[in-house]
Amino acid sequence: MKISMFLKTVAVSAFLAAPATAQVAETAAAPAPAAPAATTEPAATAAAPAEAAAPVAAAIAVDPTSVVGNVLATPELSTLAQAVKAAELVDDLSQPGPFTVFAPNNDAFARLGAGTVQQLMQPNAKAQLSGLINYLVIPGKMSQADVVAAIEAGGGKAEVKTVQGSTLTATLDAGIVKLTDSQGNATYITKPDVKASNGVVHVVNGIVVPAQG
Repeated sequence: MKISMFLKTVAVSAFLAAPATAQVAETAAAPAPAAPAATTEPAATAAAPAEAAAPVAAAIAVDPTSVVGNVLATPELSTLAQAVKAAELVDDLSQPGPFTVFAPNNDAFARLGAGTVQQLMQPNAKAQLSGLINYLVIPGKMSQADVVAAIEAGGGKAEVKTVQGSTLTATLDAGIVKLTDSQGNATYITKPDVKASNGVVHVVNGIVVPAQG
């Protein structure tokens, strides 16, 4: 299938440049140095680092009602949530928008194979992963009824431009909204109109990819 060729290319490039992780694990396993003899001074000194670390612990809060908050909180979208984090798009999708997100469920990613998904999550595949996710996002808010209306107004199909820059073609197949990329890969909306404070999320059952080059 054409999508596998694109994803295998990403996987190969990620594998060749993948960072070694053994050293990290080895470092973590190293024994801690022996503690100095107990006195009242070390206890007072130990409190200082905790106080200094407080600003670091304060992470940017994600609105649970936003499109990205919905993705992060939905069990069937956990792989997509991991991908959004790996591509560092959480902040982008937390913006006012609005956005329409076609969110592939876990089964869609599982059909790619665990190895391919793992390679896509590597730091050196960040650009490809970011492009893949942005291809699932449309600027503006489109409910399923809006998509259907656009299809009917277009005489049976509607082209929608994504944040990534390429287009998706929306059609109806037995009354279900079908999205097709330029390579012929298709996905269907299985759970429409998950409302969000900055847009809407439609859960889909497949992966579509942007045109290359």
